[in-house]
Amino acid sequence: MTVPAFVDYVHDNPDWMVFVISGGLTLFIGVLLILANRAAQLRFSIRQAFLMTTLSWVLLPAFAAVPFLLANPDTSYTDAYFEAMSGITTTGSTVMTGLDLMPPGLLLWRGVLQWLGGLGIVIMALTVLPMLRVGGMQMFKVEAFETQEKVVPRAASLASWLVGIYIALTLIWGLFLYWAGMAPLDAVVHAMTTISTGGYSTKDASVGHFRSAAVDWIIVGGMIVGAIPFLLFVKVVRGRIMSLLRDTQVHWFLGTLVASVAVVAWWLWRDGGMDALNAFRYAAFNTVSVMTGTGYATADYWQWGGVVGGAPVAVLFCLTFVGGCAGSTSCGIKVFRFQILGAMAAIQLRRLLQPHGVFIPHYNKKPIQEGVAEAVMAFFFMYALSVTFLAMLLGMTGLDYVTAVSGAATAISNVGPGLGDVIGPAGNFSTLPDSAKWLLSAGMLLGRLELFTVLVLFVPRFWRD
Repeated sequence: MTVPAFVDYVHDNPDWMVFVISGGLTLFIGVLLILANRAAQLRFSIRQAFLMTTLSWVLLPAFAAVPFLLANPDTSYTDAYFEAMSGITTTGSTVMTGLDLMPPGLLLWRGVLQWLGGLGIVIMALTVLPMLRVGGMQMFKVEAFETQEKVVPRAASLASWLVGIYIALTLIWGLFLYWAGMAPLDAVVHAMTTISTGGYSTKDASVGHFRSAAVDWIIVGGMIVGAIPFLLFVKVVRGRIMSLLRDTQVHWFLGTLVASVAVVAWWLWRDGGMDALNAFRYAAFNTVSVMTGTGYATADYWQWGGVVGGAPVAVLFCLTFVGGCAGSTSCGIKVFRFQILGAMAAIQLRRLLQPHGVFIPHYNKKPIQEGVAEAVMAFFFMYALSVTFLAMLLGMTGLDYVTAVSGAATAISNVGPGLGDVIGPAGNFSTLPDSAKWLLSAGMLLGRLELFTVLVLFVPRFWRD
């Protein structure tokens, strides 16, 4: 909070006191918690780890919302918490308008929230989630380094590598955007929210405000980088470039992306009245933004449905659920789960032809560990059930069908904008009732923590000795 305070102070904006007060309050309570929980040795059981992880992601937005609340007395705590939760979970949904005239400190604070949230989920995806065996994430367990293929000797060293690479990529993209013509503050915020695949912009019209092909393509590259496993970047920096080139999850991710962009661009060129170059540019930017869960927009793609029969909108809605790679800042179901589901389906088909055959599913040319396939299939089931249940609850708050369904999908998939005129790329979530905003905040948390980390807390047995 001291960083945006300094920025506001330099710009002679009185809001710098907002961040000083918020930082002081947060520091005071944080120090109290440290003093109250001092112990010679601290060990977490599995249940405590689940509880600690979820509570951390619930409480962080509670304090991150304070600057929004103090900066504008007309802002309700519901709106402030929604904005902070959307930021930390890198969802990108917003209730704020007038971004073009907003104080620089608040704009930077929104970017900082998404940047920290993106870094947090990368480290959590490589340490906590594999340990807790959430949704098949045990396949990516590297914290204990029990296998012979050791990336770095200790988990703390791995975290240092990840932080270093994350900062380096942010700086590189910030320089790229500044070179492309963005103002320094715009370049910094967009670099942070691009690498974190968050999607918060400094403009009401999102990236479309800049009307720059160079900016569009730079951000497209950044969103793709943010959706690739950061562990592979660690390997590349340490001289193992082939690890990135040979990873099948990256192949599937890029293949899906290229095919989707080609399909949407073809429709825009054939039926949307765009020339080939613009069709490719708008299709690439918005398709990559939706699939990686970033949530930027350079066009109101909801309106594409009326021009080209709704086909591009249908493609983008389906990509909402796909997401990027495991161990990235991206969101959604994740590509590796589709790979495992595909491998299991292929095995079932082969067993129909050869009932007595022995077939072993593989992922990345290695046999899939026992229990992973079941965890992945359970994740798919709970994902569909969660989106359906949340859509029903949103419908009960008075939202129309399109807003309720797309709102549930975009919250749990942590994408940002939904579909329709209300929460589509050209709208925002400010007009929704407070009850809907709290439900969507819960959906963002649920999706960001891979469902089971949160849902296990509602099992009565969890609380028994």
